[in-house]
Amino acid sequence: MIMSDFAIETMGLSKSFGRISALNNLDLKVVSGTIHGFLGPNGAGKTTTIKLILGLLRPDAGSIRVLGFEGGGKKTEIRKRIGYMPELPKLPPFLKGQELLEIYGEIYGIPKKERSDSAKKLLELVGLSDRRGDRIAHYSKGMQQRLGLAQALVGEPELIVLDEPSIGLDPVGMVEVREIIKKISSEGRTVFLSSHLLHEVQQTCTHTTVIHKGTKLIEGGITKLLEKLTESKIIVELEKVTNSVKKALESLNFVEDVKWEGNKAEIQCSTTGDFRVDVSRAISDAKGLIIGMKVHERGLEELFLELIKSKEKQEKGE
Repeated sequence: MIMSDFAIETMGLSKSFGRISALNNLDLKVVSGTIHGFLGPNGAGKTTTIKLILGLLRPDAGSIRVLGFEGGGKKTEIRKRIGYMPELPKLPPFLKGQELLEIYGEIYGIPKKERSDSAKKLLELVGLSDRRGDRIAHYSKGMQQRLGLAQALVGEPELIVLDEPSIGLDPVGMVEVREIIKKISSEGRTVFLSSHLLHEVQQTCTHTTVIHKGTKLIEGGITKLLEKLTESKIIVELEKVTNSVKKALESLNFVEDVKWEGNKAEIQCSTTGDFRVDVSRAISDAKGLIIGMKVHERGLEELFLELIKSKEKQEKGE
């Protein structure tokens, strides 16, 4: 078995369908043992990338390494080590949950007794033990999604690829799927999760790659990305606004702009960091009184929109 720091690694990966470029020179690195979010709007090239990784499509250019092997999932011995749940999995409605997982186990070559035990454990993991004897036709949408996750885990794969696993779920279902994914990761497996749901990626993943129109915008740990690219903004509410307070805030070397609305100041900082102590001291020295103060925490969604706007400006040559 080849050991690698990366469960998935692509270099210069490109794919077109006629005149439509689905992927353009994509470099992707998914660290082993992480939950890696593959983020982008619909049509960004996420599903195309997944199909290339799994060996279901051939690239026009570039290379793919999966679990340390060249060529990705086109090799049978590598596919056995990958679990895959497609977007909106279509499961046979006439089968029972236990039957479905045992059939997948048979395909993987798992002995009968072992695949029966494995199916029971997987159904317990996804919270479907009490429904294992029910036909899939009687499963709710959320239950079918969870069963889809269970089938992706048959054979104890090292890499689990999930294409929009939370799509169509209600908030409760989304939380359930999120917890299952975290449980999978805690067992030392790598999860590659494609999604356009920004909040879910931020809540679930440790790393992320953001793509738009087949091109990578940014990649790395979510926390570091937010620290690096999120602008610091401090909101201060004052008892009274005076010229001396205004001058004190505007003179701070990290302040880029101050917007006033009544007795509230929105302070835009030029660099990231926690400047609350500096702001508080400046206001106090100017004889001002603070009623309230908070730091604006911008989430992944705002970062995502900013990256797309920046990319579109570059394409237009602005």
